[in-house]
Amino acid sequence: MSTAIAEVPVESRMHYLNASYGIKSWLFTTDHKRIALLYLGSITLMFFIGGAAAVMMRLHLIEPAGALVQPETYNKLFTMHGVIMVFFFLVPSIPATLGNFLVPMMIGARDLAFPRLNLLSWYVYITGGAITLYALISGGVDTGWTFYAPLSTHYVTTHVIATSLGVFINGFSSILTGLNFIVTIHKMRAPGMTWKRMPLFLWSMYATSVIFVLATPVIAIAMVLIGAERLLHVGIFDPAIGGDPVLFQHLFWFYSHPVVYIMILPGMGVVSELVTCFAKKKPFGYIFIAYSSLAIAMISFFVWGHHMFVSSQSVYAGFIFSALSFAVAIPSAIKVFNWTATLYKGSISYQAPMLYALGFIGLFTMGGLTGLFLASLATDVHLHDTYFVIAHFHYIMVGGAVMAYLGGIHFWWPKITGRLYHDGWARLAALVIFVGFNLTFFPQYMLGYLGMPRRYAVYPAEFQVLNVLSSAGASILGMGYLIPFVYLLWSIRYGPVAGSNPWGAKGLEWETPSPPPTDNFEETPRITEEPYGYAEPEHAHV
Repeated sequence: MSTAIAEVPVESRMHYLNASYGIKSWLFTTDHKRIALLYLGSITLMFFIGGAAAVMMRLHLIEPAGALVQPETYNKLFTMHGVIMVFFFLVPSIPATLGNFLVPMMIGARDLAFPRLNLLSWYVYITGGAITLYALISGGVDTGWTFYAPLSTHYVTTHVIATSLGVFINGFSSILTGLNFIVTIHKMRAPGMTWKRMPLFLWSMYATSVIFVLATPVIAIAMVLIGAERLLHVGIFDPAIGGDPVLFQHLFWFYSHPVVYIMILPGMGVVSELVTCFAKKKPFGYIFIAYSSLAIAMISFFVWGHHMFVSSQSVYAGFIFSALSFAVAIPSAIKVFNWTATLYKGSISYQAPMLYALGFIGLFTMGGLTGLFLASLATDVHLHDTYFVIAHFHYIMVGGAVMAYLGGIHFWWPKITGRLYHDGWARLAALVIFVGFNLTFFPQYMLGYLGMPRRYAVYPAEFQVLNVLSSAGASILGMGYLIPFVYLLWSIRYGPVAGSNPWGAKGLEWETPSPPPTDNFEETPRITEEPYGYAEPEHAHV
């Protein structure tokens, strides 16, 4: 691979990070890198708001009778935590930030296919987020982030319509981002970049974008129908007026199970890049890792029914959904096995991004294996709606998606800012997060197995020890998340200057200066070699 950009001083390339250009230059920018940073700031704010709600819940659950808030407020807290974290952090986290920043550079383009549409997607995100935050803060919602009917359509008087409107609007941001990525990857690849020469991160972003475009309209329809039933009293979901509440579950989970892979597939792409870079090896089974992303995206549309084993679904339908749920684990397992094989006899270096990648592999594997218990009809009946589900979900979403997100941020931070962070602090943060996460959520597996239901503001006294352990872990985990926030901000001004490729990584983005210029490349690069052209270790042929 070759580019025509010479290395120039960092100060002359800090324009897209420079606030002196004025707020107007940011609000009307079409530079994909600046839009990625706008998303990064917005998503970080949402993360800490949603995290604050989680902290309040864990503090409340220190005592069996509740130590902090009334049960009604507790219901609003877990709804606020779920809505913000799922729809406004986890779903857009990697695609809107790292995806926006990297997709054009990785394929050798100067921007995304539709730059103005890209900026519009951020404004849509901000609009949906502002409406949702207003609803959650001004009076709250107590339905849970799943908005289950008929609770959400009739029996509560909180701000359900405003919250569902915010989620509905935010869905268009996801659709626009997915559409932009699909067209860009199809039409704007540099000469010589065939599908089998694309970085694995692009394969994951492509699969994620397909889910964005196909699944998001379904949740939008469900939110519209909730509003219609509340405002017009049309019998859609409420059985008291001729509706069917199970219909809402079908609509919600048809979107919300694929959305699990919207959250985790980009993280898998990030981990593929990290493992190959810090093992200094070509990925084992490149084509299997690439195609497994598409397989996950395809199968994810056929497994929604495993959320409804106890919701009047027939045993025969449950059997089919159970089998499909086991099937979707196969392409995920392929990735884990191939990452492990890539690490085997690699020249591994344990910088902070690699620690996050290894943490991802361990925690995601744990979450995936425990998911098999929930995919089985026999065990799911006992574990349904217990803390076992909470632990499984967080091992995938927080232990997986957030670890990959932080790993990607640390990996590409020198490219984004042109500066290096303190590696010692970064390694410490990765270890603190790993320890704090396990201390927070592993006890919840035991709580769920013992029968403690989720979403309850009080619990029997015999569960207190495990709940105190979980709350103690949450304090450690929260501290672990604050540490990177401090040293990454510090590095922007005081960090050592990074070269164009501080990690010795492969890929077009590493052949541009750090930070990259506005148009990324002075001349369109031409791809003449296979991806991940790392030299084979000396002992590979022994």
